[in-house]
Amino acid sequence: MPVTEKDRDVLARTLWGEARGEGMDGMVATAWTIRNRVEDGKDRSWWGEGYAGVCQKPYQFSCWNSNDLNYPYLSGAKPIPAAEFAKCQLAAQQVLEGAKPDPTGGATHYYSTSMPKPPSWVNGAKQTLRLGHHIFFKDVP
Repeated sequence: MPVTEKDRDVLARTLWGEARGEGMDGMVATAWTIRNRVEDGKDRSWWGEGYAGVCQKPYQFSCWNSNDLNYPYLSGAKPIPAAEFAKCQLAAQQVLEGAKPDPTGGATHYYSTSMPKPPSWVNGAKQTLRLGHHIFFKDVP
C-alpha cells in the first residue's frame, strides 16, 4: 500500500501527541508500533487502513480523542511548535523508509507508565521493550 502525504502528516502528528517527550528513540519505537499495525495483516476494520487510518482509529491512540489535550494541535486548531514537529517528521520518515530498525520486536501496543494501572489488554500480551515512559507489547499467538 503506498504511503500518502496524509499518512506522513498524521503519523508525525501522532508521534507529537503520543511521544514528543520520549526523545527520538521513543518516537521511533512509537512509529514502529503503528507501522506494525499497518503491516499486521489483521482485518482492516480492527486496526484501520493505512497509517492515517490506524492512527485515527477511534480509541486506539488517545491523542486523537476529541477530549484529549493534544487534539487541538493535531486537528490544526492550534499550531504545533515547528522545531518539535520537525523531529516528529524525521522520526516518521525514518520508520516509513526503514532507515531505523524496529526496536520493539514487532510490538503493536504500548502504554504509558503514567497510567495508574496497566490496561486490561496486557493480559495475554508479551512485553517486548520498556523505553522511557512507554512499555511495548505484542500479541501472543
